[in-house]
Amino acid sequence: MNETKPASMNAFWMPFTNNRDFKANPRLMVSAEGMYYRDVDGNQVLDGTAGLWCVPCGHAQPKIVSAVREMIGQLDFAPTFQMGHPAAFDLAEKLMDYTNHRFGQVFYTNSGSEAVDTALKMALAYHKARGEGSRTRLIGRERGYHGVGFGGMSVGGIGGNRKSFGPMLGGVDHLPHTHNLEKNAFTRGEPEHGMNLADELERIVALHDASTIAAVIVEPVAGSTGVLIPPKGYLKRLRELCTKHGILLIFDEVITGFGRLTTPFGCDYFDVEPDIMTTAKGLTNGVVPMGAVFTKQFIYDTFMEAPPGIELFHGYTYSGHPLACAAALATLEVFEDQKILEHAKSVQSYWEDAIHSLKGLPHVIDLRSIGMIAGIELESIPGKPGARAFSAFKQAFADGVLIRTTGDIIALSPPLVLEKKHIDELFGKLTTVLKNLD
Repeated sequence: MNETKPASMNAFWMPFTNNRDFKANPRLMVSAEGMYYRDVDGNQVLDGTAGLWCVPCGHAQPKIVSAVREMIGQLDFAPTFQMGHPAAFDLAEKLMDYTNHRFGQVFYTNSGSEAVDTALKMALAYHKARGEGSRTRLIGRERGYHGVGFGGMSVGGIGGNRKSFGPMLGGVDHLPHTHNLEKNAFTRGEPEHGMNLADELERIVALHDASTIAAVIVEPVAGSTGVLIPPKGYLKRLRELCTKHGILLIFDEVITGFGRLTTPFGCDYFDVEPDIMTTAKGLTNGVVPMGAVFTKQFIYDTFMEAPPGIELFHGYTYSGHPLACAAALATLEVFEDQKILEHAKSVQSYWEDAIHSLKGLPHVIDLRSIGMIAGIELESIPGKPGARAFSAFKQAFADGVLIRTTGDIIALSPPLVLEKKHIDELFGKLTTVLKNLD
């Protein structure tokens, strides 16, 4: 691997990036191990974001590296259209075990965006297959993030992700978001106020009629919009209303899946059963791109009642790619062998205390935490939304800490293998950054 700065950076159009700013002052990673990246200048950078929410087990886990290396020498690619390979089926069984068999089937994708669009298509096709083809409406939520496919953007609720791309899908409505600084600032865990916002689904049902609504999709914890934590009872109420009106409930667990809340999935943490669940990111510890959609058995069984032939006209060339399956199988082994969830729970209160120790620092208007996620909301500079947090991001990187920002919110989601010394390093450096922000 080339560990020197590239001769030119002009050709790569970078995603979700201020390309001109980055290419003027690049931040280039060349290796990673455990809790740290190493940049092109040889500096260590503590990973406070698990890459992009996707490395729960830490970087360069030997078991995962070995599994991928072995698989590429054995089976570099095999299609899963009308054929298959053993690892795809082995992984599916292991995933059913990991979800405690609350789901019956898993469908492989290559990313969270693809998982969301797959789940939405499944919901629409399910209702049609059962004779309720009028159920075509999809309900998302303001400030929700569900990837960058047209389905995910349509049910998503982040304006910046939508405004440049013309009309979204028709027949989509949105629940209000639950973020309320006036009543819920500086919250540890689920905030007290806002459960009633789930009842907005009743208003939407009254407006459109339940017979037109296929599914509601929400993130158990909204991550990319800045760590928005559901109020107590909110998700349970959504479940009740979806059941009442025959609407499928989809949990987008691309971020909350695989340990981020110190439980296998967000549905475990909140004790709420979705009908469909989307995952990606931590599924392979970020080593090989992969997503997965979990469905209740009754959904799959409905499709299997169709005449013989292809039941779902959907899939991807790389669905269940051998390398991704190898990485995912090894990741599940690491979770079990190294007791990743148990360790995360053991440091969770120390993590939470460190987050809330930032209260009173300049420009900090909210701190919120749940599991191994934290959101630090900063007061915006008038006329320059996002500038203050982005300045903090660049200074933190220069000081050897990787954080993530969205607007003027700093989001933290470290690998779950972090120790108390890493928490001390992260928040010690971040405190200095925040104290010196303009």
